[in-house]
Formats: sequence, C-alpha cells, structure tokens
Amino acid sequence: MANEKWAGTTYGNEWMHKWLICLLRYIDTRILYLFVAVFIIPVCLVLNPSRGIAYRYFRKRIGYGRLKSAWKTYVNHCLFGQVVVDKFAMYAGKKFNIEIEGQEHFLELATREEGFLLLSAHIGNYEIAGYTLTSKAKRLNALVFAGEKASVMRNRDKMFADTNTNMIAISPDMSHLFEIDQALQVGEIVSMPGDRFNGSTKCIEHNFLGAKAKFPLGPFSVATLRGLDVLAVNVMKTSLTSYKIYVTPLHYDKEASRQGQIKQLSGAYVAELEKRVRQYPTQWYNYFEFWQE
Repeated sequence: MANEKWAGTTYGNEWMHKWLICLLRYIDTRILYLFVAVFIIPVCLVLNPSRGIAYRYFRKRIGYGRLKSAWKTYVNHCLFGQVVVDKFAMYAGKKFNIEIEGQEHFLELATREEGFLLLSAHIGNYEIAGYTLTSKAKRLNALVFAGEKASVMRNRDKMFADTNTNMIAISPDMSHLFEIDQALQVGEIVSMPGDRFNGSTKCIEHNFLGAKAKFPLGPFSVATLRGLDVLAVNVMKTSLTSYKIYVTPLHYDKEASRQGQIKQLSGAYVAELEKRVRQYPTQWYNYFEFWQE
C-alpha cells in the first residue's frame, strides 16, 4: 500500500540536528522560517514527488483552481518546514503560545480508573500535545516510529521527562501491541495516529473529502475491544508563535455489535479529521497518495 512507503523519520543526520538546536537557542525561529521558505522549499518542490501529491490534494479534494492549488502547495510545504523548525525550537527550550479547546474532556477522563485512547493525525504539529496535554494521575503512552533518528528520540525523552509520558516504539514484530495492551490494562492513556498504517494492512474505508480513503483498522479495533472512551486530538498552527489544541470526544454506541462500534467510531474520527482539514487545509502533511483513485 502507498501508506507503507512513508519513511517516518526526520530528515538530516545527528550532527545537523545538534547544530540546529544550538542555533535555535540564540536566533528567532522566524529567521529560519524565512531561510526555509526561500532556499529549502523551492528545491524540495523541484526534487520531491510531494509537490504533485499536494497539488492534487488541493485541486481535487479541496477544490481550488490551478493557480491557487499551485500557491497553496508552496504554502503547505513552507508550513511543514515551520513545524519541523518548531519541533527543534522546543528541544532548544523555546516556548509557544498554546490554547486548548476541550481540555475538560481530557481532564475528566484522566480522573477515571479506566484507561482511554487519544487518536491523532498527520496534520498540524501533534508532538506539541505530548508536552502540553498531560496528566500526573495517568501515564500517557505515545506510539512512535521506531526508526526515528536517535537524536530526535533523545530530545523527546528529555521533553517527556517531566510530563509523565512514555514512548512505545512501533516494532516490526508487532511487540508494541503487547505494550499497548499492558498500558490499557493498568488504566493508562495510549496515543496513536488514526491515519497511518503501522505494520498491519487491515483497513476500513470511509468517504473523506469527497472520495473513498482507507484508514487503519487497528486504533478503532483496540478501542472497541475494551469499550474505551476515545478523544481526537489535533494540534494546529494558528500563527508564527501560537498553536491551538482541539480535544474532541468521539462517540459510539458501546452496546452495538463489534463491527457496528468500529464503523461508528472510525466514522466519528474521519468526520472530525475532515472538519479540521477543511478548517486548516494547508496543514495536511500526508505526502503519499492517500486517496486510491
């Protein structure tokens, strides 16, 4: 499947990452934003197939005209560059203004004995949620790509040190499933993406932005197997220095058949994802053929 071609790792080597973090301790992120927009993104648009993928997304799924789709393709890549810069800026100790809408849903579930699930997507900058949307009462277990650069993983460890957050690496032998199950058994929180395939190719189809798209079955199967409460969490960039976290309960009938529960829950997730994508169309960062047309 096209979804499996995604590398899942941050560009650059360890030396580059260390240099970037050091640089960001002393300069404004906006200087790097400008550098990326002028010198890096034009080269990426020439060499990388993401140009055509993003253009077709804006043209077919969002419905923009040719010129607007071309411009938004450039803007989309610039914003993705800013998200990467922001990630390293946080490693360097910089802070962003963060607004949370729906935090009460997270805090209420965190007081319960049962565990619950957070479903994210590759829009905006979800990593910020792991540093902001936390609970001292419950450990948050975040599913992450096992092949990520060691420098990035070390910096995440430092950021997570005081937030009661644990990383579960996606493993080829699927052993991460046992870690997820164990975390939920003891009433902890598990966070995972609902728009990318992680090992298993089992899927469920939904109409998304006007066409059929495949979503991984795993997250919805995990939730319905235990009758878990589920929150969709999307973190969107709202200005050069600000983000907004949207926390939305995903409702489904826990008395319905298992297949009925999966269909309802996945449908609620896709509806919420479409709402946020239409609200922030330039922050869609799935650079593969998401719609199999």
